[in-house]
Amino acid sequence: MRLVILDDYNLASEWAAKYIRNRIIQFKPSPERYFTLGLPTGSTPYGCYQKLIEYYRNGDISFKYVKTFNMDEYVGLPRDHPESYHSYMWNNFFKHIDINPANAHILDGNAEDLEAECQAYEQKITEAGGIELFVGGIGPDGHIAFNEPGSSLVSRTRVKTLAKDTILANARFFGNDLSKVPTMALTVGVGTVMDAKEVMILITGAHKAFALYKAIEEGVNHMWTVSAFQQHPRTIFVCDEDATLELRVKTVKYFKGLMHVHNKLVDPVLSMKDQ
Repeated sequence: MRLVILDDYNLASEWAAKYIRNRIIQFKPSPERYFTLGLPTGSTPYGCYQKLIEYYRNGDISFKYVKTFNMDEYVGLPRDHPESYHSYMWNNFFKHIDINPANAHILDGNAEDLEAECQAYEQKITEAGGIELFVGGIGPDGHIAFNEPGSSLVSRTRVKTLAKDTILANARFFGNDLSKVPTMALTVGVGTVMDAKEVMILITGAHKAFALYKAIEEGVNHMWTVSAFQQHPRTIFVCDEDATLELRVKTVKYFKGLMHVHNKLVDPVLSMKDQ
């Protein structure tokens, strides 16, 4: 497991974007061999998406042969609702890059048969050859996607009832009117993300510090679902200084001492122009 600590949110976002860029370019995607990327929504990955858009506009990266699978979507929220994850992904990322819309997969929270929708999503991931790199964010209670505290650590894509803390945290997107916040979602499972060849989790801000502590310094625990990734052979946690506030000083020192190794993953930063 790697813990990459950057000074602030912008530097953490840039490091993550450079890593995604390098991984895609190293993979050499083609019409016969797509790079498959798992993606989150929310405020944390926004900066990373802005950087990837910048790289695309500069001609450094293409998403033409990339397939994406998003982590989750609300149940019952119209697809064109401004707070749906469809809207988030298209407005903040997809419409600014050259991805084929048919290759951008997002769960349908309005499907007639939600269980069948979840099973079909797992099947699509399998048919795409599994996920090369799953990027995720976490909630202050350590949930990844909508795998709320107490979720099975071998869970698959399914319907989930949202925890009260999650509903409260999301109220700000719905005019702070709790009655408008969806109470259910479709989400990939912890096991679904664990099946990815590599996982990168973005954690920024002091309000995520206790969750990072639980993820890094304590044991695997289904009450903090992000802790499951201690057991993944290739996990990278990318965080800012604020997110490390609950970690022991020696833990922070240890991982900062490895930054010269971690930075080799993004330096040199690769470009399609050089291919």
